[in-house]
Amino acid sequence: MTKRIMMPVEDEAGLEARLAHHFGRAPYFALVELDENQKTPKVKTEPNKSEHMGGASGHSHESFLALKPDVVVAYSMGPGALNTFQDAGVTVLEATADTVKGNIESFKEGKLKELAGGCEHAHHHEHEH
Repeated sequence: MTKRIMMPVEDEAGLEARLAHHFGRAPYFALVELDENQKTPKVKTEPNKSEHMGGASGHSHESFLALKPDVVVAYSMGPGALNTFQDAGVTVLEATADTVKGNIESFKEGKLKELAGGCEHAHHHEHEH
């Protein structure tokens, strides 16, 4: 079964792309498809069209779900995005490397841990639960 892994990135350098520190404000998202043999068949880069980048209206998390990730790897994200992914059954893991390639290697080795809690300062809306 193929896994789609999404990461916020600063550029369109494929496996060498550097991870963005602010999930919703990343200029691009790298989508890596790993097949059942854990090979990396392709990396696709999508521009961030969320409200944070002035592109679309509505919450950015909904546009992220449209990319159909199975797993998201990021340094941190706001609680709204984290809840949206978790509610949709998407696994959110904490990045440990500066590049897409480094995080894919860590993912394959089972070294990435689940992201624990949203980063409050990264999100500018207040949500009551």
